[in-house]
Amino acid sequence: MRYRELETLSNPEFKRWCGVSRGTFHAMVEVLRPHLDRQGRRGGQAKLSVEDQLLVALAYWREYRSQFHIGVSWGLHETTVGRIITKVEDLLVKSGKFRLPSQRQLYQPGWEWKVMVVDVGEMEIERPQKKQKRYYSGKQRCHTLKAQLLVEFETGQIICTAVDTGRTHDFKLLKRSRLSFVPSQLCLADRGYQGFAKRYGGACTPTKKRHKQPLPDEEKQHNRTLARLRVRVEHVIRRLKIFRIFSGRYRNRRRRFGLRLNLIAGLLNYELAHTS
Repeated sequence: MRYRELETLSNPEFKRWCGVSRGTFHAMVEVLRPHLDRQGRRGGQAKLSVEDQLLVALAYWREYRSQFHIGVSWGLHETTVGRIITKVEDLLVKSGKFRLPSQRQLYQPGWEWKVMVVDVGEMEIERPQKKQKRYYSGKQRCHTLKAQLLVEFETGQIICTAVDTGRTHDFKLLKRSRLSFVPSQLCLADRGYQGFAKRYGGACTPTKKRHKQPLPDEEKQHNRTLARLRVRVEHVIRRLKIFRIFSGRYRNRRRRFGLRLNLIAGLLNYELAHTS
């Protein structure tokens, strides 16, 4: 379905098809047009318009069909589809328009008393040919990549991400990412981050049950309240997994996984900032 056919869809239907709203789509086209629009230039002309090239990349993220099947739908060779997707991703990243705030945001004025939520999502990958044990997740019983998200509680904005192998423990991934919080900031985490409170005074984790001793009612209520607050980051992970490239088995090279994660997270942040 080419862009001229999508123009007849309503805004909710357009977002269901593309994964992004019309406003975000037009912002992406503005970034890509100076580089992909070859009308009036010397050399070969692109078979697809700028909008259609962006739709090819969005269809790949959203549906995660093979590049061969997408090429058949668009009348392209699968290698051409791969080049279009790579070019669109690189141009969007280099523009900086959809860049994540990064850890520096934690030290900006007005962020002293913010509440953060940290969590890890696991994405299944193809079985690696080498060093398989590094990627095997005993929890998921398959080979995975772990993606850590730091989310601002009030707005749901993704501050930064970190990626590691499936065997890496959640708390170990947090330590490797070297997140440094302001002492007045509160960070909510699940039971996979036991020991976080000893390392950082502003951390809040569930109370762990002692051996053969039931939890007191106060600690049970604390765990319930924390779970209700932490659900904010679960909603953010759910929004990421609307793009099936993150919800299905990841078949691409692992070295590009972090770039795609940051790019799509930046697109979600852009939508939050321009729809609120």
